[in-house]
Amino acid sequence: MKILVTGSAGFIGFHVAKALLERGDEVVGLDNFNAYYDPKLKESRSKELTAEKKFSLLTGDICDSATVAKAMKGVDRVCHLAAMAGVRYSFEHPEEYVQANQLGFFNVIDEAKKQKIDGLVYASTSSVYGRNEKMPFSEEDRTDDPVSLYAMTKRSDELMAHTYHHLFGLPVTGLRFFTVYGPWGRPDMALFLFTDAILNGKPIKIFGEGKMRRDFTYIDDIAAGVVAAIDKNHKEEIFNLGRGKQEGLMNFVGAIEKACGTEAKKEFHPMQPGDVRETFADIAKAKKMLGYDPKTSISEGVPKFVEWYKKYYKI
Repeated sequence: MKILVTGSAGFIGFHVAKALLERGDEVVGLDNFNAYYDPKLKESRSKELTAEKKFSLLTGDICDSATVAKAMKGVDRVCHLAAMAGVRYSFEHPEEYVQANQLGFFNVIDEAKKQKIDGLVYASTSSVYGRNEKMPFSEEDRTDDPVSLYAMTKRSDELMAHTYHHLFGLPVTGLRFFTVYGPWGRPDMALFLFTDAILNGKPIKIFGEGKMRRDFTYIDDIAAGVVAAIDKNHKEEIFNLGRGKQEGLMNFVGAIEKACGTEAKKEFHPMQPGDVRETFADIAKAKKMLGYDPKTSISEGVPKFVEWYKKYYKI
């Protein structure tokens, strides 16, 4: 197939594009290389992709409808992963989230309708579950209590997708990602921040007094789930993509310390606004309907990130 991957220079977009190329698909990448975090990292990811014969890159913004129309021309499916990510940054720059995650999403889904695209897979987030205390999170649970603007924008995308499917029959699949980590990961995520600090002899800031629990999910498992969603192309579905296993934050820190070969200097802080105490994915639906089967534990995945980090930053 010929597949448009928006956000192809982003963490998940890069790995999904790579997985599609490795199996022989043609990939059109669209990215604006914004400065939310170091564009050099995005450029390095993109350089890996542009070395592939079946990859073509369009530099541009999903908020520009003409750019989206150009990128989508002649593709079979759309995998929409471009977005402003992260909970904390959304408190400081809400306008960027509304612009990229709502207007940008509208431009993509509306163009998919106009060009009669055969299927749209898009990124959502576990953050849509908000303060839900029922564990594990199921796709059937309430999602009307978001605690961050980021979560709100992603839930609005799910509702927009539902409406477009209802009105126009566009096949849409939303994927709620749970704490994705691995090589080429984002510099604003805990694994990157902690590894960077530990290897440079600086203290790490642990929020929620270290009592938070997360469903840490390795990037290769996520990419496999996204590719399966593209292939299955359900008429209208939402799936959790997580490991389906909770880990205490301090266990995650311990795995990083072991991989770095150094104990971290720890600073404990209260939970930050917009954070939740724990996340935990019920992945039964994704297993049944996508054949999703995450295999990578943090004891396997964390060392792979640390190895990549040392190689990339020449440590």
